[in-house]
Amino acid sequence: MTPVAALKMRVKRSVEKRLDRAASAYLDDSALARVDFSRPAGEAALSPPTSVSWRVFKNPVTLFIGGVTAVLLEFAEPRVRSGVWDHSTFRIDPVRRMKRTGLAAMVTVYGPRSVSEQMIEAVSRRHARVAGVTPSGQPYAASDPDLLSWVQATAAYGFMESYSAYAVPLDEEARDRSYRDGRRAALLYGAARAPTSVAEQRAFFAEMRDRLEASPILFEFLDIMRHAPALPYPAQLAQGLLVRAAVDLVPREIREITGLGERYGLKPFEKLIVRRMARRADRLLLRSSPPAQACLRLGLPEDYLYDRR
Repeated sequence: MTPVAALKMRVKRSVEKRLDRAASAYLDDSALARVDFSRPAGEAALSPPTSVSWRVFKNPVTLFIGGVTAVLLEFAEPRVRSGVWDHSTFRIDPVRRMKRTGLAAMVTVYGPRSVSEQMIEAVSRRHARVAGVTPSGQPYAASDPDLLSWVQATAAYGFMESYSAYAVPLDEEARDRSYRDGRRAALLYGAARAPTSVAEQRAFFAEMRDRLEASPILFEFLDIMRHAPALPYPAQLAQGLLVRAAVDLVPREIREITGLGERYGLKPFEKLIVRRMARRADRLLLRSSPPAQACLRLGLPEDYLYDRR
């Protein structure tokens, strides 16, 4: 290795360590800090480390973007919107609520299967207690398989499309595999109709279109996501940009229904900035992160998911 290459490597590792410390400090007050993804040694996750989902979920930039996209799609459905907005702490403590949602995603993908199943069972018990009536008089229950399927479909779409649009393009075969990766978890959550392919996702979105509607809550949610300290500093400086990147991923027909016009999305030059951020994040090894720790649990190198070979 040449002296210049060695210097670049030392700088890269120094930056990674600082970012790793910042990310760890940010998560210390969340339940994520209490989950040990490195144990028990050898215990498999719900999906294997060769799956598309293991590579998609390692990218913190596209995870944030995809999560916002998913919530916008969820909130376009009035029963899901009422169930979340009226029965959670999102309005009064959005950061803690987002950290809990992040924990659920990380455990579902990277956690030992026994831990994942216990967590999903606990979430399902909470869902069983959530029911009500929307402002327009529609009854809802969080345990409704159709609503659970919509939530699973929008989450899978948001995370995968964000990764493909801004980090590493995925062809349709990889997208199909990504949907299949989530099938076991979807069934455990009770989302029996969650799509298992791109074709099923498109058909499901088309079927749901007439049930979707505009709501001031979507714009209140966007305002919260622009201003709440949802990311570690200094990533918070780009938060508004990443929120607009999330809006850009909402299918155009749903944007028209919900009123998410062009001014809420990205300008062309901003897309280049987001892609650069996401691609750098895709090469960023955070050694204390769930992806790296899960690899060690399975006897793989901690940088397994970052090896382009």
